[in-house]
Amino acid sequence: MNLYTKNGRPLQVSGDKVYSRSGTIVGRIRQDRVYGTDRRYVGTIVGERLVYRSTHCADASSSFSVANRAGSARANRVGSAIWGDEPNIPD
Repeated sequence: MNLYTKNGRPLQVSGDKVYSRSGTIVGRIRQDRVYGTDRRYVGTIVGERLVYRSTHCADASSSFSVANRAGSARANRVGSAIWGDEPNIPD
């Protein structure tokens, strides 16, 4: 699965885990949403984009831990006009 942020930054997906381009854990996928290791909402998956939607920010999931992984050299994509904001994800 290819996944990008709203503004087109590439993310890595491995199973139900999402990592930043540098390999830092972003969160775990639960249905169409991603939750961080601290159980907080990170964003909603819309097509191949991860978008932060303030109406979903009260949601929480169970905590988890996982190691970081190797970085990726994938290029950015053009930003999207879908509803929501760019999620706060380190590069």
